[in-house]
Amino acid sequence: MVSQPPLVGVSTSEVRSAGDRELVAQGEPPRTELALGERYLEALRAAGAIPVILAPVGTEAIDSLLGRLDAVCLSGGPDLHPSAYGVLPHPELGPTEPELDRFELELARAAVTRGLPVLGICRGMQVLNVALGGSLHQHLPDLDGGLNHRQECISGEPSHRVTLARASRLTKVIGRRYVEVNSFHHQALHALGRGLAVAGRSPDGIVEAVEAPGRRFTFGVQWHAECLVDRPEHLSLFRGLVRAARGHEVAPRMVA
Repeated sequence: MVSQPPLVGVSTSEVRSAGDRELVAQGEPPRTELALGERYLEALRAAGAIPVILAPVGTEAIDSLLGRLDAVCLSGGPDLHPSAYGVLPHPELGPTEPELDRFELELARAAVTRGLPVLGICRGMQVLNVALGGSLHQHLPDLDGGLNHRQECISGEPSHRVTLARASRLTKVIGRRYVEVNSFHHQALHALGRGLAVAGRSPDGIVEAVEAPGRRFTFGVQWHAECLVDRPEHLSLFRGLVRAARGHEVAPRMVA
């Protein structure tokens, strides 16, 4: 059982090319960089963890990497390349990073196999699903559900509601069945990965949350919860991850 603040590894899947950065006097030269929003780190620190930013490593080193961590948070980022689930690219597929995809997919599989607590956020939920054999809708507008899943308001403002399954463990973690969320995704879950169950949907039926019944803390949410931790129900996700990383069971909150 972890007595000190647990170490939670956070994946970094956004790549910025040298051309994305302006050369300024006295500054570093433009180069390819990995980027991670600070809100993930702030949310994990607020929940009592020490966040560890994960640099991609070869698949042979992933077990060694995970052996030093108490939990994993799979962060948001670009579209997953559909070769990861065996289909051809859609014409509207966004930018992809297949090398980072391979690392994160193996990271997710290995974390689940080891029984580490896992929280997938936005792309991170999609990575978790594909890592376990699932697939994705590549272009949500094709489904014509009538709901805009790429909101125009700021990330700290919710844009639609998610209804959680009454009997889901996620409902116990969050403490309510109806949760207001933000939305910034282009893809969404199609076929579910092995061992995953739907834990929540948006009003147009899109899968917005999944969980792995019978496993240790293993959840995915399609919204960017790290940008909403000023709301207790979203902070509870990170607190639940940290509690599980300390070796405790999920502590249910009163369901509203």
